[in-house]
Formats: sequence, structure tokens, C-alpha cells
Amino acid sequence: MARIIKALSATEVEKTKPGTKPKNLFDGKGLFLLIQPQKLFPDGKPKPASKWWRFKYTFNGKPGMLSFGTYPEVSLAQARDKRDEARKLIATGIDPAVNRKALRAENEELLTNSFESISREWHAHMIKNSAWSEDHAATILVRLEKDVFPWAGSKQISEITAKEIKDILDRVRSRGVVETARRVLTIMGQIYRYAISIDKASYDISAGFRGYLPATSKTRINMAAVTDPKELAPLLRAIDGYQGGFVAKCALQLLPLLFVRPGELRHMEWVEIDLETAEWNIPGPKMKMKQPHLVPLSKQSIEILNEIMPLTGHGKYVFPSTRSFARCMSDNTINAAFRRMGFDGETITGHGFRATARTILDEVLGFRVDFIEHQLAHAVKDPNGRAYNRTKHLSERRKMMQEWADYLDKLKSK
Repeated sequence: MARIIKALSATEVEKTKPGTKPKNLFDGKGLFLLIQPQKLFPDGKPKPASKWWRFKYTFNGKPGMLSFGTYPEVSLAQARDKRDEARKLIATGIDPAVNRKALRAENEELLTNSFESISREWHAHMIKNSAWSEDHAATILVRLEKDVFPWAGSKQISEITAKEIKDILDRVRSRGVVETARRVLTIMGQIYRYAISIDKASYDISAGFRGYLPATSKTRINMAAVTDPKELAPLLRAIDGYQGGFVAKCALQLLPLLFVRPGELRHMEWVEIDLETAEWNIPGPKMKMKQPHLVPLSKQSIEILNEIMPLTGHGKYVFPSTRSFARCMSDNTINAAFRRMGFDGETITGHGFRATARTILDEVLGFRVDFIEHQLAHAVKDPNGRAYNRTKHLSERRKMMQEWADYLDKLKSK
């Protein structure tokens, strides 16, 4: 005679305590609760009891077992629902364990084919196989996380519609930054082309939006720069009189002296600076072209670094974040400081000092163009087509950097 199993009650499930051996509480139709013996933490305190829902069944004459999760995360009523669903599959000739594996595989495929998953795979691929700088890679990811993923990240890349892309672009445009919308479209196009190359998409739907965004002026596309010495002087005096944070002020003062990219300055580390030899050695991974770069430091630059050292010298970064010394200054700090001083993005950006130095060093101070280009970390080659190394013409570049710093001092004093 078959054993009659009395259905469990919610109270019984909750109140039954673990014993010294595993204990089974049967509910019927293959469902039971496995209660494992109580275990102890290393300090001797008891761990929470482990209660697992199990479903025992037979399919095509072979025994099978499924786990439905733990109690109380899965209630008695929920466990019964799972059991009933599994029994329905068996009745229709489907092994519930095989079905579960198939569903998991399908879900994993859906996750790996989502726009966000493929975007992050593309991003990692580009970091490994391109000349992206650390700062540029971070900027790309922030744009995706801010402007794309919240609306399209979870969708299958092959199922994103033209309307959804249009909405993304319009949403960015509504903030008054058409150029950012253009860059977002460019990034999405690169992601689609990558997806096509790995057989995750069949065409680039974003390509249909070329020409959709209005053209931006050449002035805005190029990083705004002041190249007239008469206009540069009041800007330098405004920097010296900046009333914001001291760390930001020091960064602002160094930027025209060194004319590096703002991201390179933000990521400046104390370990990279040799005050005795007056050199800043930037590792290759931080540079746009992935090549190490050497920046001779003028006396004025050394003075600024000595001023900030008591504040940040015990940490990693010369210009740390206001929130944590473990992170560098945010990418918006410098341009926000210019706006605070009354200079908008059409007048000057942090990147613009590179064009400022390039123009004045050539046209006013008369330095050789190859010295300037090398100091800008551009791809400069000698007449035989060989690329200069990081120390090429170092003595001339030291002289140029000191004369440039002295020239800026004279401008401020006029």
C-alpha cells in the first residue's frame, strides 16, 4: 500500500529545527524540504539553518532531482507552484531538468547578445587592440553608461529600433550638446560594426542617422584655444586669482606651463615626478599614442608642485578627487573652473592650451616646429622617417619649456 503523505503547513516548515543529521519534510507529489544539520562559524556561533526545496521525479524510468531554492526565500506556496510546473512538463514528455538547462542557455545567450554586453566586449577589445588612452577609454564608457545603456543596454542588439536610436540622440541633443550626440552616434556605429564582425548583428541600423544631426561649427569641434598673447595675459591672471579649491588652482596653473592633455595632467602621479632632475615621466599606457613621454619641468612648474606636495604628496595622485584621494580629479573640474571664472567653452578649454603653446612657441618665440611637436607628444619623424624617442632633443626642449614659462610670467606682469 502506498504511503499517505500529509501535506506540509507553513508553520511546520518555519518551526522545524535542524537536527544532528539531514532531515526531510515531505509535502507530496515529489516535493520535500531538506533541512541540513546546524553548522558553526569559526567563533563558535551557530550559522543559520539551511533549508532546501527538492523535487524528486521519474522520467522515462530514470530518477531525477531538481532544486527549487531555499526557504524562506522560496515559500511553501512558491515551491508547490514550481513542482506543479515541473509535473506538467513531465506529462507532456519533457524532462524538467533538461528544460531548465535549455532555458539557462537561452538566457545566457540573450545576456551576451544584449547591446550593453556587446558594447562592453567591444570596449575591452578596443582597449587591448587600439591606441586608446586610459582617459579616452573612460570617457567612452561614461558616455555609454550615461546616454545609451539606460534605454537600450538590456535590449538585444538585433532588436533595437530606429526610433530608439533617434530617441537616444534627441535626448542628448536636448541638453544642448550636439557634438556629444554626434559622438554617441559614432560610438554606436563602431559597436554595431564590431557586432557584425563577431556574427552578433547582421547590419548597422545606426548608419541611417548619418546626416540626422545638425553640423557643428569648426570652432566648437576644435578645442577652444586662446592664441593671441593679448588675450592670454588676462586668462593667466584669472587663473592665479582663482578662488576655488587649491588642488584645482594648482592644476589650472600647471596646464599652460606643461600644455599636456587634461587627462594626462589629471592622472599625474607623484611617483612619475623627479623634482631633482625636473622631469615628469608619463608611462605609455596613459598617453594617447601609448608611447612613454617626458615633460621637462620649468622652475615655475617645480614651485607649483612643491606648493601642493604637503597637501597631496602622501597619496598617489598629484591632483586627487575631492571625494577620495584614491581617485584622480574628475574630467570636468578644469573646464568647470574656467566657467566659474567667466570663460565659456567657446573661449577656452583645458585642451586648448596645447594649441596656444603650439602657436606662440612657433610664431612668437621662434622655436623649431619639430621641438614643439615632440613636446606635444605628436608623431614626429626625422628626415630619414625614424620616430624620435622620448629623450630626443631633450636639452633644447628643456630650454624651450623654461623660456615658455618665463614668457608666460612676463605676459602676466604686463
